[in-house]
Amino acid sequence: MQTIRDVARLAGVSVATTSKVLNKKASVRPKLVKRVVSAMEALDYHPDQVARSLKTRQTQTIGIVIPDVTNPFFTDVIRGVESEARVQGYSLIFCDSNEDPSLEQTNLKMLFSRRVDGVLLAPTEANAAQDYLTRRRFPLVFFDRVPPGFSGSAVVTDNLGAAYDATRHLIGLGHERIAIITGRLNLSNGLDRLEGFRKALQQAGLPLRDEYLQRGDFQLESGHSCGLRLLQLAVPPTAIFCCNNQMTLGLMRALGELGVACPGRVSVLGFDDFDWAANFSPRLTTVAQPTLEMGKQAVQMLIRNIKSFKERVNSDEEKVVVLKAELRGRDSTAAPYSG
Repeated sequence: MQTIRDVARLAGVSVATTSKVLNKKASVRPKLVKRVVSAMEALDYHPDQVARSLKTRQTQTIGIVIPDVTNPFFTDVIRGVESEARVQGYSLIFCDSNEDPSLEQTNLKMLFSRRVDGVLLAPTEANAAQDYLTRRRFPLVFFDRVPPGFSGSAVVTDNLGAAYDATRHLIGLGHERIAIITGRLNLSNGLDRLEGFRKALQQAGLPLRDEYLQRGDFQLESGHSCGLRLLQLAVPPTAIFCCNNQMTLGLMRALGELGVACPGRVSVLGFDDFDWAANFSPRLTTVAQPTLEMGKQAVQMLIRNIKSFKERVNSDEEKVVVLKAELRGRDSTAAPYSG
């Protein structure tokens, strides 16, 4: 097995200089950096990360815990996370909690035992995850969703503003009987999307009928069951705002099963935008979240927190970054049926 001394000998530099290159110190002349890198490649040398972590007390690894690996929203966020982590010199350990708080706890304990430097988390529900890591004074950044009473660092979408704009779009088309299939209301994104929807209706002087408020859980089956209930009402809505992509798929399945034309009989507006949305029939009108940017900024914020934690200083920079979403109008929304 090759050692750092072998690299230094082949490059014709000192071990100290080689160490500086490995640790990306800026004080080494570019000419020497090139020689060291060439020697590493020639010897197929790879630094011992375990030994390095024991010395620096950092593993250059971050963990990410998401609630649903089957949801394309989270896989797109992971793409942004992985890309930025690589640029910053960090490796990634990925975990799926499957919307299960106990599995989320298990994942967090595993990441803590692996000595990751920090964690990115889209929580399943309440404050358990935050409490677990806060007690250990551990760098943590939430993304997409935060629990009630949250305090700390997060990167989220302006869910309230996005839902408000989406509902205004439906109102602008002439809809008055507008329903919503919400997500989970024990987390910020579910609550904020409902609040944006209510705000738009209230400003337009439109009522929100009790039967038009259907509570889903961000999963496909809840979109399907809520959709069936809405479409089979004595006075069904002429438009439905569905609060995430998985539930929108379930709603569209319900439309197909009942033979309800979209947008002929009911307009559908979904939250989250992916390739299938523009290739659906009809092409879906959606709210597009900045998934890649969310992942990128979450990593940047976490690394700043890791450095602050290591240096034992309090960071006074903005703790919550709110990103704007984009409404993408397509074929699934139109003026209400007048026949």
